[in-house]
Amino acid sequence: MNSNESYVTDIETYMSDLGSQARIASREISKASTAKKNAALNAIAEAINSKRAALMEANKKDLQAGAKKGLESALMDRLELTEGRIDAMIEGLRQVASLDDPVGEISELKYRPSGIQVGRMRVPLGVIGIIYESRPNVTCEAASLCLKSGNAAILRGGSEAINSNRAIADCINSGLEVAGLNPDIIQVLSRIERDAVGKLITMPEYVDVIVPRGGKGLIERITNEAKVPVIKHLDGNCHLYIDEKADVEKAISVAINAKTQRYGTCCTLESLVVAESIAAEVLPKLCAEYTSLNVEMRGCEKTKQLVGNVQSATEKDFETEYLAPIISIKIVAEVDEAIAHINKYSSQHTESIITENHDHAQRFLREVDSSSVMVNASTRFADGFEYGLGAEIGISTDKLHARGPVGLEGLTSQKFIVLGDGHIRQ
Repeated sequence: MNSNESYVTDIETYMSDLGSQARIASREISKASTAKKNAALNAIAEAINSKRAALMEANKKDLQAGAKKGLESALMDRLELTEGRIDAMIEGLRQVASLDDPVGEISELKYRPSGIQVGRMRVPLGVIGIIYESRPNVTCEAASLCLKSGNAAILRGGSEAINSNRAIADCINSGLEVAGLNPDIIQVLSRIERDAVGKLITMPEYVDVIVPRGGKGLIERITNEAKVPVIKHLDGNCHLYIDEKADVEKAISVAINAKTQRYGTCCTLESLVVAESIAAEVLPKLCAEYTSLNVEMRGCEKTKQLVGNVQSATEKDFETEYLAPIISIKIVAEVDEAIAHINKYSSQHTESIITENHDHAQRFLREVDSSSVMVNASTRFADGFEYGLGAEIGISTDKLHARGPVGLEGLTSQKFIVLGDGHIRQ
């Protein structure tokens, strides 16, 4: 056997072992009590809190390595673990523990003319493979949601966060042991080779669904090569439409927050759309604020006529998720053109309208085809934690099974149940 054959066999064995362990663990966690799952979540939270210094030190190594590699600022932002983000991880774990357990929930139970009762029961998906880049807090979020929803998980973070992910994995294993649960319920890959991902997404005998979180390249690869179902999280080309009936102060405040609160997230505003009748009133003020915050503006010709320091926007600009202090601006005639523009260029992630007109707001909610649609609110709210899900496994831009932030319910399925008393079909 040559070295290449040995390497391939090694990867195959490693991933098959993980998959087999995960399948066994999934059967155990699927029948675990809510109390036991909650005990594990709270124990993980305690472990993270007590090991803050170790987490920060591990993250420091990743940040130093990322700086040497020349990672983009958006990736470095996602990679960093601050005290606030550790606090958010802990709060997320405790919030998930406080949520209702969806497993075993029976709904739609009805008597049929035959006398049987037919309903649906919510059940875990089984084994979930999650592939993500940069953000080490995803390790914690994914573990918490999979655990509470009765699923086993195989987590593969990016190589740039390997030290942080290993440190968080130690906390997860500690919490599972404290609660008396199988540590194989949550497994974090210790190997970062591309071939490990290739194997993970082609093991339907062990893995029931794959959730990729990352850039277009990762999503396209997983979608093209996977042999198991995929819940996709595509890019976030998010829009804010300032309607002709908008409150100007409200519009400026929301537009600034949506763009500048954090640049490197999928729910950050990338494209601003403004009604022509209000543009002269709102755009000079808003663009002055953007200029003071060093946001580069790329606009249509009408925008350039109103604001002097705006570059010309190309077709590509209206399609782009910048993840940077850059924004595209388009002036439209009214709400019909705004909706058409957004539906053409949106990645179907998150869009918002600023308006005091009820009819325009309702039309926007109905007609904009995205996973989250908002009225008078920042796109930065498109987040599982902010939606009360405790955390999220990702934001699905698919239309089947799960759409928007994927929380506990999105990690379960439903099966039909039938209750009878010796009933036979006539």
